[in-house]
Amino acid sequence: MLHNSFPAGGFRGNNVDSMWQAVEELRSRFEKRSGSRAGRGEVRSAVLALLAERPMHGYQIIREIEERSGGSWKPSAGSVYPTLQLLADEGLIRAEESNGRKIYSLTEAGRESVAGADASAPWDSAAPASGGGFAALPKAGVELAQAASQVGRTGTPEQVQEAVAVLDDARRRLYAILAKG
Repeated sequence: MLHNSFPAGGFRGNNVDSMWQAVEELRSRFEKRSGSRAGRGEVRSAVLALLAERPMHGYQIIREIEERSGGSWKPSAGSVYPTLQLLADEGLIRAEESNGRKIYSLTEAGRESVAGADASAPWDSAAPASGGGFAALPKAGVELAQAASQVGRTGTPEQVQEAVAVLDDARRRLYAILAKG
């Protein structure tokens, strides 16, 4: 959790290093949170949705999910390939060798399953909607921390105090947003 720990006199000497360390820690926390992990069943839904469009090999499936989610979701091979095997075991897809690769396609049972499923694709919820959505929040937070660091490194004591007031106001306004809902 981040606290208001900006020193009153700005960031000089070791304080600059600790501010950059805090910015990098913030960035890494957000990157982990907004990264590629999907909920249970989302990989399955994504694989079925993609194979309903056309046959693909595993790497194509991973690439398509990443592309359609705007880069906010990239499932690992360790989640896609076991899902493909499970779907094959269930009789929903089949694999055929082509040029040394397994190409996966839906079976008749798989087509029926997809036709009766929820129409929304799992990557729709992961993709940032026109730059908004959860993926935009971490980016904005990191950019704010970088701007605060710049003011702390190069600003006068008066500019630092003004920046602290702006950040305090922003924190209060963010909590006010939560209080509404």
